[in-house]
Amino acid sequence: MRHGQKGRKLGRTASHKRAMLNNMATSLFQHGTIRTTLPKAKELRGVAERLITFAKRGDLSARRQVLRRIQNKVIVSKLFDEIGPSFSDRAGGYTRILKLGPRRGDSTELCMIQLVGDEVRSETAESASAPAAVESPSETVEATSEAKPEATADTSDVDETEAKKDA
Repeated sequence: MRHGQKGRKLGRTASHKRAMLNNMATSLFQHGTIRTTLPKAKELRGVAERLITFAKRGDLSARRQVLRRIQNKVIVSKLFDEIGPSFSDRAGGYTRILKLGPRRGDSTELCMIQLVGDEVRSETAESASAPAAVESPSETVEATSEAKPEATADTSDVDETEAKKDA
């Protein structure tokens, strides 16, 4: 009997499960969203939210606690510099699980786990880059059409001054 044993086994040993959840948390913080099975996502949710709570604290002890789980220092710095402060006004519930339906091969329930507010950050980044992309080609076309007559005028002025010097 499993009295007092919380969490899912996921068909792995304890060390394998811990390593898998650490790697999944690293991928979640790196990409903002990952696609996995529903039981794995439910287990990952607790790990990721605990790490984000440490990142919100932001002190050295919290950083060392996170470094025990996540070995990549770049991801840890991203967690403490970007992700943690973005959730400073939120008391919990930093992740969202969206069900995607059964997997074709074995009908296992697939889902997507993502950081809450991540779509807002990605939409802001896309909207900030999208108008620039729309404006820059039109500006480039206008600049090139205006630049050609000016360039010929400038070269003709240079040719005239060189001709006067030679004469």
